[in-house]
This record gives sequence, C-alpha cells and structure tokens, in this order.
Amino acid sequence: MIGRIRGILVEKAPAQALVECAGLGYEVDIPYTTFFHLPETGAEVTLHTHFAVREDAQSLYGFASMLDRNLFRLLIKVNGVGPKLAIGILSGLDAQQFIRCVENRDVASLVKLPGVGKKTAERLLIEMADRIGQLEGQFVPASPETTGMGHGAAQPQSGGAMATEEAEAALIALGYKPQEAAKAISKVAEDDMTSETLIRLALRNMIPA
Repeated sequence: MIGRIRGILVEKAPAQALVECAGLGYEVDIPYTTFFHLPETGAEVTLHTHFAVREDAQSLYGFASMLDRNLFRLLIKVNGVGPKLAIGILSGLDAQQFIRCVENRDVASLVKLPGVGKKTAERLLIEMADRIGQLEGQFVPASPETTGMGHGAAQPQSGGAMATEEAEAALIALGYKPQEAAKAISKVAEDDMTSETLIRLALRNMIPA
C-alpha cells in the first residue's frame, strides 16, 4: 500500500498531478480541492495517497489532507461507489459538507453530484452513518507542515478567460457536461474572480449548501 508520496510536482491539472519521486513519475488522480492546494510545478509536494489495484488497472489517488484520504477509503467501501465516483463526491463536497449531508440525511445535495442517483445517495446516507464515527478527531485543517503545500502553494488564476477555462475544466473533470459547466460558470462569473471562487460558487448553485 502506498500511503504517501513526496516528490517534485512535474505537471498538474484539476483531476491529476504528476509527481516525480526517486526518478519515477507517478500519475496521481486528485479531487479539485487538492488541485488548488498544489504548489507551482517544479516545487516539492506531499500527498496522502490510496493505491488501488484492479485486473485492468493500477491507480494512485492523492489528497491534500489525511482526512480526505480516510474519507475516500470509507466511501469506496459503500456498495456501488468506486474510486472515480468517490473522487467526484470529494470534489463536489468537502469532508465537512459531506458529513453534514450524512448527519442531516440530505439526499437533495448528494443527487446534485454527477454520477450520484437517488438510490446511491440513499445508500451513502445509510452506510456512511455508521462509518463517519471512524473519522472522529480528524476534523483539523491541514497545516503546511503536514501537507507540504504551505507557502509555495500556487494561487488560483484570477480573472479573465484563463480563470474561466480552468474553472470549466475542473467541473468537466468532476463529470459535468461541457455545456453544464459553461452555463454554471457564466451565471456566477464576475471580474477578477479566481478560478477557485468560480468553481465554489458554481457548485454552490448546483448543490444546495
């Protein structure tokens, strides 16, 4: 099991990072929330990881905090929830928001996520209700010392076409259709908004707080 990786960030995108470690380049699938914590390419980065092996593929999933990684591991134990869907859930809702959905039995917010139908949402609420207790005591914001993403963290693109394109790409990576992503971003876009702000506002409109 590969539980953590530390190396040089070679490439990054809303859904994936390429980290060079001991001469090897590891492709790491990430939620968009982790993407915005990544430093500039060429800098050192540390990710908490989960290594998944299937008959047809081996995949490495990375997270800015151990809490996100541990929640991901609980999600993929739910019947019908695979790693791809779990990444989408953690991209659309942060850990605290997901916990609130479970505690409030909030099906409406979950079904707004791409790939989550009503039956899957109901299954998540039932099965995760008995499992989130395992995360008790972990709700502490990740610090630069634990994530390796402090002072060198890249700032989201601010304003203009680049921020809009980056925001749309992130929503598409979550599973939204290009037309849905463009429409959602255009509804909230204002001058000088960062790509992170655009995404958060767009998701807030799609997924009730």
